[in-house]
Amino acid sequence: MRLSPAGQRFFQEVQKADGRINLAAAALYIAQEAYWDIDPKHYLGILDDMAADVRSRLPKGRYPLKVIQIINHYLFEELKFSGNERDYYNPDNSCLNCVIDRRLGIPITLSLVYLELAHRLRFPMVGIGMPGHFLIRPVIDEMEIFVDPFHHGEVLFVADCQEQFQRLYGSQDSWRPEFLNGVLPKAFLARILLNLKWVYMKLEAYDDAVAALDKLLILAPRQYQEVRDRGLLHYELKNYDLAKQDLEVYLRSQPKAPDGPKIQQLLDRLS
Repeated sequence: MRLSPAGQRFFQEVQKADGRINLAAAALYIAQEAYWDIDPKHYLGILDDMAADVRSRLPKGRYPLKVIQIINHYLFEELKFSGNERDYYNPDNSCLNCVIDRRLGIPITLSLVYLELAHRLRFPMVGIGMPGHFLIRPVIDEMEIFVDPFHHGEVLFVADCQEQFQRLYGSQDSWRPEFLNGVLPKAFLARILLNLKWVYMKLEAYDDAVAALDKLLILAPRQYQEVRDRGLLHYELKNYDLAKQDLEVYLRSQPKAPDGPKIQQLLDRLS
């Protein structure tokens, strides 16, 4: 696998332990695949300036709900950040530079902006990768509340999250409390990349989908279904050697895969 310069920077960043990864920088390296000329330091500086603005408004007593209220007012009332409901599947919604410039995003990238401000304010928060939606919560003992940046920082409780899940999926029995567990940086980045992969495949932008999968497989090399998908994309792009390499890896790792015979037929054509 040959990585682009942005891919190499991403690779170097995610080799660090989860607790040392600069999440915003890694997200900007993902965005550099589409916006090769952006300067990540510029956008990190914008986040620094935003945090400084919020810091100047915080009271001496940093009560958690008050901090959330001030961040919410700053992001959603003053700066007008919002969820891009009209054009939800635009890949720019997953590019942090575009989210900062346009003040539009999807749940995970708006959550990222919020988390980056909270981190700079030393107000510990964590991402919550609930199925079908992304939230954040403060890391505070005996305080189980959640913030929804896609909906202007709405504060939710566990019952609200469960109700939202049931609206999306319909089944009470399928809810699991672990859906509200915190997400570590590598898993956070993987979710951004999965979103991009899906969007690019829908747009038939297969080169871009491959670039997203290259980074995803740096994070999770044993996600063999993603190896298969990259191989199929390489086949569509007529990168036959790369397609053969990925599809052979998939079959070796998943010898009983239901789609194994179809993948083998494809490999036979490449032989």
